[in-house]
Amino acid sequence: MDWDKLRIFHAVAQAGSFTRASEKLGLSQSALSRQIAALEAELQTPLFHRHARGLVLTEDGELLYRTAHEMEHRLAATRTRLMDARQKPSGPLRITTTVGLGTIWLTPRVKEFIELYPDIQLHLLLHDEELDLSRREADVAIRLRRPVQPDLIQRKLFSVHHHIYAAPSYIKAHGFPRTLEELDRHRILSFGPAPTYLANVNWLMHVGRSANDPRQPVLTLNNVYGLRRAVESGIGLAALPDYIVGPDSPLVQVDIQNVELPYFDTYFVYPSELKNSKRVRVFRDFIIAEARGWKF
Repeated sequence: MDWDKLRIFHAVAQAGSFTRASEKLGLSQSALSRQIAALEAELQTPLFHRHARGLVLTEDGELLYRTAHEMEHRLAATRTRLMDARQKPSGPLRITTTVGLGTIWLTPRVKEFIELYPDIQLHLLLHDEELDLSRREADVAIRLRRPVQPDLIQRKLFSVHHHIYAAPSYIKAHGFPRTLEELDRHRILSFGPAPTYLANVNWLMHVGRSANDPRQPVLTLNNVYGLRRAVESGIGLAALPDYIVGPDSPLVQVDIQNVELPYFDTYFVYPSELKNSKRVRVFRDFIIAEARGWKF
């Protein structure tokens, strides 16, 4: 089988449509369609079911996709090892983490790394949903939970603690809650929709309440930095990670009696097949040094 056709088939199968695959590969939809048709003719079997909403792999298509994906995976690993055979760390390095941690904590720190290793091209992929490292959607990750996959190498960085915060203007207008009963009378802001691994991030809605009767937020945002800005504007109270507030913030920390505050352990994670990568190794050492001594 022609590798170019297999490569195009793999990209189309991942994208689920000729339109998205065309944007990724920089080829026209008609060119992609011709290549897939030629591959189907060569194999004498259909590889996709064509639907108005996109493409769905047939049973034979699923079999071929698994093989093509394994080939793509091995080629990517080989490409990484060849790049790292050079004397100096060089080439692209894709790092993924959450939007909040990536924006507030990671991004301001990469300037020093870029100056130390100018031949490494960093790509920061900020998503609250976790990218799959085993499928090479990214090279390394900083995650707010301990990984469960056995083929991932992990190193704990620090713990992210949460507290309740409010703006001085809100406290002046609505008072300072000290107990859970007083908290029931205040306006609550929440983060959402939260990914499964951050299910406890909206603990402020549930603490001291029954499971069927949570506090109802007046505002929900899907970005933790936007949530901080909403609190700063005086809309209401929110549980925020301490790293996003910082020592110079005007926000006031609200302490509620007899409330156990949640925290998330943060890990630096990468696939075992990249354990000898110079790019991964120098970035890992840099991040561990940056994280040492930090408490959030």
